[in-house]
Amino acid sequence: MAATRLELNLMRLLSRCEALAAERRDPEEWRLEKYVAALEDMLRELKKQSSKPAPELLNEYSRKVDFLKGLLEAEKLSSSTEKALANQFLAPGRTPTTAKERTPATKTVHLQTKARCTGQMRSELLGTVCSLLLYRVSCLCLTSDEKQSAVELDAVLQHHQDMQEKLAEEMLSLARSLKNNTLAAQNVIKQDNQTLSHSLRMADQNFEKLKDESDRLEQHAKKSVNWLLWIMLIVVCFIFISMILFIRIFPKLK
Repeated sequence: MAATRLELNLMRLLSRCEALAAERRDPEEWRLEKYVAALEDMLRELKKQSSKPAPELLNEYSRKVDFLKGLLEAEKLSSSTEKALANQFLAPGRTPTTAKERTPATKTVHLQTKARCTGQMRSELLGTVCSLLLYRVSCLCLTSDEKQSAVELDAVLQHHQDMQEKLAEEMLSLARSLKNNTLAAQNVIKQDNQTLSHSLRMADQNFEKLKDESDRLEQHAKKSVNWLLWIMLIVVCFIFISMILFIRIFPKLK
């Protein structure tokens, strides 16, 4: 089925949004958010049309629009940890939007965003560690009068250090949970493949049995037809001989 004008416009706007999402944008950039809102409206209109695309294609459009919407919501978060966690749960598209793409653009954007969030988290950790080291070095150079005023600053930096350690623990916990979820998904897929293989084997066996029964039924039908034909021939011959004998025994009256 040929794509309608609305579907073509949706594909063009979706490709434009994917290109904008892949670029580094200013915090005041507003176009992508407006474009995604327009994509949602166009997708709702497309689902209402009588000549709408196949359900698989509609699901793919919805998946990409939801990914872009979730990406915008993740960028509004303040903490880099929250951004990384939100990006982990985003689901990019599975197929390219245009014929020029070799891999889905949303998948590339997803990888770039995860790498950017990881870099921000690493920079924050390194920056805090460096500031703590510089502070401790400077404390060695302070006089006795200045050391008393530096106690409160030391407590503040200790609090930041505790927060960074907590952040590292959360990252490790997140990595473990992602690993467990991946293993669970692999087990489910493996079980589904085993069930599908068993179903295919059963279907093949049933098909072979059905074929054998069909052959036997066909042979039985041929045999029954042959017996019926012989019985009819015998009956006809018997009637013919009986009529001849009847004519011979009972001649025609004069």
